[in-house]
Amino acid sequence: MEVKLLDKTFKPYLSDKEIESRVFELSKKIERDYKDRNPFFIAILNGSFMYASDLIKNVKLECEIEFMKVKSYEGTSSTGIIREMIGLSKSIEGRDVIVIEDIVDTGHTLHYIKEELEKMNPASLAFTTLLHKPEAFEHNYVLDYIGFEIPNKFIVGYGLDYDGYGRNLKEIYQII
Repeated sequence: MEVKLLDKTFKPYLSDKEIESRVFELSKKIERDYKDRNPFFIAILNGSFMYASDLIKNVKLECEIEFMKVKSYEGTSSTGIIREMIGLSKSIEGRDVIVIEDIVDTGHTLHYIKEELEKMNPASLAFTTLLHKPEAFEHNYVLDYIGFEIPNKFIVGYGLDYDGYGRNLKEIYQII
């Protein structure tokens, strides 16, 4: 069923069952890769809150999670200006860090985060994103754990929004 948010209409793209299954698969891969380690997750707000919650609930490792808030979107496109709103409250020096993103399109926001976190001397730095738009990606670093590769179209739901609306949808919808 289509949903209307403000002045835009969206059609179903990924069901809650597809998302749940893929998040579980990614959590098990992280468990295998970080066995006998204590990963430090950093979830990027606002969009990653649902993905981060579901991922962390399924990762059966001793771990920690912190949050950063970074914004570069207004409406349906990136402003190209990245503003860190809230930073970390703990040191990540010498830690195995996994950054949790909801979506990576151009990669500018994640590039900014990567550069800032590398200055803090983590032992390792990995990235997981639920959604990746390879057509829009403008950088050459590796995204270690990708849920779904999607076309370069605007989406909402499961934490992603259109001007603040649609984050509460448990499915992901694509703009028509």
